[in-house]
Amino acid sequence: MEEFRILAINPGSTSTKIAVFNGANPVFVRTITHSTEELAGFDKITDQYNFRKEIIYKQLEEAGIEMDSIRAVVGRGGLTKPIPSGVYEVNEAMKHDMANSPMGEHASNLGGFIADDIAKSLPNARAFIADPVVVDELEPHARVSGHPEFARKSIFHALNQKAIARQHAKSIMRKYEDLNLIVVHLGGGISVGAHRKGQVVDVNQALDGEGPFSPERSGTLPSADLVRLCFSGKYTQKEILTMIKGKGGMAAFLGTNSAYEVEQRALAGDEYAKFIFEAMAFQVAKAIGAMSTVLKGEVDGILITGGIAHGKWFVNQVIERVYKIGPVHVYPGEDEMRALAVNGMMVLKGEIEVKEYK
Repeated sequence: MEEFRILAINPGSTSTKIAVFNGANPVFVRTITHSTEELAGFDKITDQYNFRKEIIYKQLEEAGIEMDSIRAVVGRGGLTKPIPSGVYEVNEAMKHDMANSPMGEHASNLGGFIADDIAKSLPNARAFIADPVVVDELEPHARVSGHPEFARKSIFHALNQKAIARQHAKSIMRKYEDLNLIVVHLGGGISVGAHRKGQVVDVNQALDGEGPFSPERSGTLPSADLVRLCFSGKYTQKEILTMIKGKGGMAAFLGTNSAYEVEQRALAGDEYAKFIFEAMAFQVAKAIGAMSTVLKGEVDGILITGGIAHGKWFVNQVIERVYKIGPVHVYPGEDEMRALAVNGMMVLKGEIEVKEYK
């Protein structure tokens, strides 16, 4: 069977990850780091488009990648309109919404732009995005907050959550669409999703405002106290937003967003670091418990993934609180590049139908 060559592109806030796959096998992987100084001259993230694209071309050229052999370029999906899970071909409507994002700015908005530009320069390539962070499959009740002015939104680590859920289903010889799973992504942000028969029917808005606190996000905060702080005159709007996302969570308590560093401090006897780390695990476990009620207690598995899942001490803190809910499986790391490539491969092989963004 033919193995198609695929280029995966994943722009992050301070890095751009690129990888070339022959089928599901990586033949070239590179993480390009961007310094604060390099990015300081760009007012908007989308202004970085040419800068990042040229660096990608340079890296691929230096690696001797034969570009004409690439059949699909799959970019990390950005903050488009809310859409169901799947693989979408990049079109003008998508590019318009990534440039004028209705959901806010994020580096992943660049993924579709760059993928489209590269694909158009090649003889036989198509450009896609897969399972962007705005995948929205919430059930109606999950959209309701405590006030009609505030609707709950679905913004989470959809790409990795979906990929791990499918990987797990395959490992137990079941279909993802037949399982009820709780998937926990432990990274710079933390998302906990209730997957019911192939759809994420509830999940915390992990980008900037809900759920457990994380290495750099504050998670759910006491509403009235937050309002009073906003009107105290002590902080600007930008400073408040940075407290919530960027310098919240562990970064606010401990001065670092490195879970590994905090774990090492805790194991070395730093009682305050240990306490905060335990509190984060406590909140993650509590979110898992909440999602079990969404699934009415019918939980086929709890899947823990993301970078922090490498830390056995933290993961065990979570497991000891949730193991009675359902069997726990740990999938450390976040192989998002492979997930992008596999999604592109499934489209090229006709295993799934590509969707049109409208």
